[in-house]
Amino acid sequence: MELFFVFIFGIVFGSFLNVVILRIPKQESVVFNASHCPKCKNKLKIWHNIPLFSWIFLKGKCGYCNEKISIQYPLIELVSGIIFILLTLKLGFGLPQLFIAFSFLTLLALSIIDFRYKMVPDSLNLLAIIFAIFGAWSVLGIFENFKNALLFAGGFTLLRFALSYYLTSSVFRAGLKTKTTWNKNYDRTPFIEAMGEGDIMVAATMGALLGIELTLVAIFLSAILALPVMLMLRGKSMEEQRVPYVPFLTLATFIVYIYDSPILAYIEANY
Repeated sequence: MELFFVFIFGIVFGSFLNVVILRIPKQESVVFNASHCPKCKNKLKIWHNIPLFSWIFLKGKCGYCNEKISIQYPLIELVSGIIFILLTLKLGFGLPQLFIAFSFLTLLALSIIDFRYKMVPDSLNLLAIIFAIFGAWSVLGIFENFKNALLFAGGFTLLRFALSYYLTSSVFRAGLKTKTTWNKNYDRTPFIEAMGEGDIMVAATMGALLGIELTLVAIFLSAILALPVMLMLRGKSMEEQRVPYVPFLTLATFIVYIYDSPILAYIEANY
């Protein structure tokens, strides 16, 4: 019965998460504007807005204009409920578990926004970091989480600088081969960003949630998860090859968090 209420609690927050995903990229308020149909603009009734169940009862359509409602809405609510259940089974129900769940829900919102809009809002990123840092069982744990967050934020910043410098330098050297006497002093080499700032902040959240060893495992796992997608996009244009990486970091972080004990046991036994 406790898990049932935890699931209901989770899908309610998942419903709010859908509002965040829809409105944050448009710079709209997530609090004051009432929920409404994106097409006909009619305000939704209470029975139109019951998490998960309304979509089923309305057969995936608006109760006013019959416009199709994206399956994203019930999926986000369902995934949110599952996240709450799995974290409760692992940690029990308490304030730290709540903060950790909120951190993962925020990462989920960031993943969908990154996938749909190729953007990672700083406001949500900061919330994810704060929730992760305070998802500790003691004051010392909070300071440890903060230290790990800073460590991976700094590490990813250095990595971003090094990769960006290498890629930009490579393009510059290739451009030198096409120089002539009349354009030798004219440089139009663009600065190539190898990694977005959003990824750096997600890395900080990962550090706070997982610690040093497990974050390294999650980064490696995220690369494995992203590899099939990268291979499928080979030969596409540069724009089409831009893969949002936050969803892979988020999924890898959650998997490693849930299975942290066997992963650590394996590391200790083999290394």
